Amino acid sequence: MSQDRNGSIRGSVSRSAAAASAGIASSAVAPTQASAATRVRLGFVGIGGRGSYHLDAALGIEGVEVPAVCEIQPDRLERAAGWIEQSGRPAPKRYGRGERDFERLCAEEDLDCVICATSWRWHAPVCLAANRHDKHAVSEVPIVLTVDDAWSLVEAYEQTGKWSTLALEQVLLEVGDGMYLTLLNMIRQGVLGDVLHAESGYVHDLRRVKFPGGSEPWRLQHAIDRNGNLYPDHPMNRIMPAMDINHGDRFAELVSVSSRAATLNEYAASRYGQEHPLATRQMAQGDYNATLIRTADGKLVTLNFDTNTPHPREFTRVQGTDGVFFDGRDMGGPRIYLDGISPESHQWEDAARYMEEYRHPLLDRYDPPERPALRGYGGRSMKTPLTWHLLIEALRAGTAPYFDVYDSVTSSVISPLSEQSVASGSRPVEFPDFTRRQWMERSPIQFG
Repeated sequence: MSQDRNGSIRGSVSRSAAAASAGIASSAVAPTQASAATRVRLGFVGIGGRGSYHLDAALGIEGVEVPAVCEIQPDRLERAAGWIEQSGRPAPKRYGRGERDFERLCAEEDLDCVICATSWRWHAPVCLAANRHDKHAVSEVPIVLTVDDAWSLVEAYEQTGKWSTLALEQVLLEVGDGMYLTLLNMIRQGVLGDVLHAESGYVHDLRRVKFPGGSEPWRLQHAIDRNGNLYPDHPMNRIMPAMDINHGDRFAELVSVSSRAATLNEYAASRYGQEHPLATRQMAQGDYNATLIRTADGKLVTLNFDTNTPHPREFTRVQGTDGVFFDGRDMGGPRIYLDGISPESHQWEDAARYMEEYRHPLLDRYDPPERPALRGYGGRSMKTPLTWHLLIEALRAGTAPYFDVYDSVTSSVISPLSEQSVASGSRPVEFPDFTRRQWMERSPIQFG
């Protein structure tokens, strides 16, 4: 199967589906006055830390119903049902007969959308089951683990009209007091000139949570089995809109290289002793991965991945023909340098005044009432997250979220493509065009 699925697959796409794919992201995605009386029916699959966070967010939105929940751990299933009943909603139907009981939920329930927060390997299967039973789907990251699954989600949308998306995992909207959304506004206003290069990544010391007793031991198995850029979606959510990927430009080619693996064994030895099996267990994942992605228009992305070594959090840097922006996380705030404008030649300038001048209007328009602090893994916000507000507005309006199925699979498929490149001795890998050339007509993402 070719990575671009030429031939019969391309020929099966209807003109109406192609037109819809081109038009989805051209419409403004902004808070509207859609009536809360327009009910939205959601089913939840996977109600651990992230799933419970999303459930609690949804329960704080008027007009949202949760008729069904699915979870393999009985205590989590009962906790979720209890939260729903405590919110004044009817008791949901419980699905807990095993790992594939989400298929029964998708087949039997009358839902608008299924929210998936399971372990990674079930994300694509849950989304596909939802689409095939006339339901939209929203997944935690990553939405796919293989190129074939990416194409399957695209084809499911084009055949059924039901989308799958990463709409709730949007760092662009939620992190840094709107910093990245304001950066996007600066880029659209031409402050940096033409964007040429962006660098970001998932660089987060997670050693303590990976091992037995840690909060996320599932991460360790990925390090044992895989070698590539395994967590691209957070940085891609910032980079893709900034570079108009799938909306005027597209990723064309990728090359990925990993260092040797060392620090996880060293960490295990220091924690458990030299004789512990994890002190000598072979780890496939190199401690540091760098992936370079070239776009059709000649832009470049440097994508970093490192969850094994001791370091502060990642950064995002965007370089244009007229200047450069650095997010300054853990360094006192964002920095900027604009050619001929910044006061000191070749010296960073505090970006605070630019953050105020170009603050994205959406950040001021969305001002929801306070509510009890959100439970689950995702922060203790006392307001409904903007991502959740926009998702419900899209469902009520009958449109796709701004980060649609094409954008979502493009983001997540970087992981298996990077694994292919590393395994081949860091040879370049062609990037699939999931839009089937519609990227040239799709308008840049807007928020009204």
